[in-house]
Amino acid sequence: MGSRASTLLREEEIEEIKKETGFSHSQITRLYSRFTSLDKGENGFLGRIIKIPESPMCRRVVVSFREDQVNFKGFMRTLAHFRPIEDNEKNKNPPTSEPLNSRTNKLLFAFRLYDLDRDDKISRDELLQVLRMMVGVNISDDQLGSIADRTIQEADTNGDNCISFQEFIKVLEKVDVEQKMSIRFLH
Repeated sequence: MGSRASTLLREEEIEEIKKETGFSHSQITRLYSRFTSLDKGENGFLGRIIKIPESPMCRRVVVSFREDQVNFKGFMRTLAHFRPIEDNEKNKNPPTSEPLNSRTNKLLFAFRLYDLDRDDKISRDELLQVLRMMVGVNISDDQLGSIADRTIQEADTNGDNCISFQEFIKVLEKVDVEQKMSIRFLH
């Protein structure tokens, strides 16, 4: 699992990652150094990063990596969602498609954290599972059920008892996702 590459990135790989993610050359090389240091040993990148004692949602982000994405490019694609949007203005060669750190892509990334079965909708059960991850045993199952029911009731506009991506966008239209899902990386 993981890249376990002991060689440096080739210039063309750096350029490809730069175009896809918007990170600078120096950010990519520094993050590569950190990634390869985590990717050593029998457990590799995922084995080491999953041990980080952070919030359950942080753990969910880590678990969202599919095994075939646990390489440096997949890692960078995931991190790119958390680049501040104003960084897009600094990028001299904007990507031909919507940047990974656009509002829509940030929302899609967040939506996928809840859509556990990848069926493009968030069911009550999925919402309950994620809520349990976030609050642990601090709230009773009845209270969590009530929160999930109320959330779906408020978000579900088509009456299918699930939250679609469009409904998810609508619910979060007044939330500053651009700021809340941004991390400053190695300037």
